[in-house]
Amino acid sequence: MTGTPLTTDYDPHVIGLLEAFGAEVQRAAVLVRDLLGAHPERPELAGELKACEHEGDRIAHDLIHALGAHPDVRAPFAPGDGLRLATALDDIVDFTEQAADMLGLYGVEASMEQAIALAGVLVGATGQVAGALRALGSDWDPAPFLAEIHRLEDEGDRMSRAAVASLFADGIDPMVVIRWKDIFDALEAAIDACEHVAHLVEGVRLRRGR
Repeated sequence: MTGTPLTTDYDPHVIGLLEAFGAEVQRAAVLVRDLLGAHPERPELAGELKACEHEGDRIAHDLIHALGAHPDVRAPFAPGDGLRLATALDDIVDFTEQAADMLGLYGVEASMEQAIALAGVLVGATGQVAGALRALGSDWDPAPFLAEIHRLEDEGDRMSRAAVASLFADGIDPMVVIRWKDIFDALEAAIDACEHVAHLVEGVRLRRGR
């Protein structure tokens, strides 16, 4: 991070929830990457991801409650921005868990390298999201994290298109094509949700004059 942090008196509960949410989106991404990489040998990771999704819901609820119940609470964003940010962060975890859930729902027998690579991009993007949230709570400039999220979203979009194209080019059974396209779409949606978070943080950044 660049620049000099300002002294802040933000509510420590709100800042703690932001940091916890950042850690949770990272954890979800790592779990789905590991699950795809080891599938079907480590089915317990799907259960851990489900627990992660529930934890994300809890943190979102607590953050929204903290902002709504105490409108004068000192936070790095307005309550409306906080609501949108909590929802977008929850979307990252939801889409990530959805991709994992499809492996079991569709009875996928073996993973695909393209899915593992796409999950790796998601891991990178969620790491930058966590960094942007820390910057937001510390009055550091989050711009470097936001730029990297945008770059990774572009990379994920390219990789997703190539992965879907490969399904149709290799003469794979149509049912397998449908299953994997859904999984690729869920992973791409999780990466897109990271970019949505970046847009929201950028809006906060501009409104506070950084």
